[in-house]
Amino acid sequence: MQLMIFTATVFLEFWKRRRAVLTYDWDLIDWEDEEEELRPQFEAKYSQVERVNPITGKPEPFQPFPDKLSRLMVSVSGIFFMISLVLTAVFAVVVYRLVAMEQFASFKWYFIKKYWQFATSGTGVCINFMIIMSLNVVYEKVAYLLTDLEHPRTESEWENSFALKMFLFQFVNLNSSIFYIAFFLGRFAGRPGKYNKLFNRWRLEECHPSGCLIDLCLQMGVIMVLKQMWNNFMELGYPLLQNWWSRRKMKRGGQLMEQKISLPQWEKDWNLQPMNLHGLMDEYLEMVLQFGFTTIFVAAFPLAPLLALLNNIIEIRLDAYKFVTQWRRPMPARATDIGIWYGILEGIGVLAVITNAFVIAITSDYIPRFVYAYKYGPCTDQGYRQEKCLKGYVNSSLSVFDLSELGMGYSGYCRYRDYRAPPWSSTPYEFTLQFWHVLAARLAFIIVFEHLVFGIKSFIAYLIPDMPKDLCDRMRREKYLVQEMMYEAELEHLQRERKKNGKQYHHEWP
Repeated sequence: MQLMIFTATVFLEFWKRRRAVLTYDWDLIDWEDEEEELRPQFEAKYSQVERVNPITGKPEPFQPFPDKLSRLMVSVSGIFFMISLVLTAVFAVVVYRLVAMEQFASFKWYFIKKYWQFATSGTGVCINFMIIMSLNVVYEKVAYLLTDLEHPRTESEWENSFALKMFLFQFVNLNSSIFYIAFFLGRFAGRPGKYNKLFNRWRLEECHPSGCLIDLCLQMGVIMVLKQMWNNFMELGYPLLQNWWSRRKMKRGGQLMEQKISLPQWEKDWNLQPMNLHGLMDEYLEMVLQFGFTTIFVAAFPLAPLLALLNNIIEIRLDAYKFVTQWRRPMPARATDIGIWYGILEGIGVLAVITNAFVIAITSDYIPRFVYAYKYGPCTDQGYRQEKCLKGYVNSSLSVFDLSELGMGYSGYCRYRDYRAPPWSSTPYEFTLQFWHVLAARLAFIIVFEHLVFGIKSFIAYLIPDMPKDLCDRMRREKYLVQEMMYEAELEHLQRERKKNGKQYHHEWP
């Protein structure tokens, strides 16, 4: 897990080096200094209010700060509303899981009744995936609307604002259910005899007896695989179907196949599907979301990087086929970097450290095992000695409940997973000292782990320069040659002026 986070840091640092090389090779080092043109929508909206541009010195339309602030507040309110819609959808899936859990536990088929927890999780994941893909269509339209409402000044500002909204919408949409399973599932279920119920009807869901990581792994695996399959279909299968339908309509219109073959190449290309209005934004968004899947919950789903690698190997060829045979040739545009996406990738890297710290400390059994081995196990005060120090761990992690308290004629005791005092103690069913030791160890681990990993990440970023040394030398060499040329030109000009004025000629600098 730590290796994956450090690999993500190295990836981002080497991308900055690669970006510097590409910017130099395409002669875009100084292109960023050029003034970008205003969007026509911005000029039409604020043509009545002008101010002098401090760079060009010419008057241009200007958006007053109160108007900009009010539009930004409306946009932020829209973002929070859509995020609340996502959380509502997650709550609906949670309610479904509670209802399905009750139905599957009393199902007639023995197989379903035996594995009711897997059946509940599996159907819940599929329903959640369908909700995710349905909401993605709505999010794109809302993001367009909110971005146009802000009236960004330039095209790059519009693209950055739109990209940020799309990322926030889809990131929350994809990961909200995963965060629920990782950090909330089974945390508030209660205990035997005092279970918490939703609407006083359905008992809150608990994790699988083997732990919550199983449910989390299943959720991530299904969503990641199905989403990659759906994206590949939409990128290649959908244009194929559209082009097939266009050819079919042309045949119906009386154009024979022989006539179509004789068409010039440019006309054949025109009959292909146009590229998306927002260019490569969908490609960037897919890669950034995939980067989040492979880093944020890698502790729970170590298979994610392998699935991402296989998907990208396939998608490289699918994209090549799509751009060459199914889409019209896109219009080229100059850019010095990937824009706001790099900042988003860095934010995901920071979130990955925090999330994985919480997954290890809270979701997994690493900390309870550690506390038991050093404080309560047979190796107490003797140091950790492999597996024998965990002897009795399962029994220590289970509490006792008196079945007679249910008032249903049962007798005896049952065990449940928690750190609570037994019914015969002076404080029955209260949290034991071991519970507070585990909680303190979890908090301490989170703090130490985050600071340690952030420190190593910063050290790695410091060690890797943003620009290769040979590129720095070439740029310094070019700067030196330009200065020499300017020196020689100025010297030659002064020498001509001296000869013209009849002054004595000297070879040295005057």
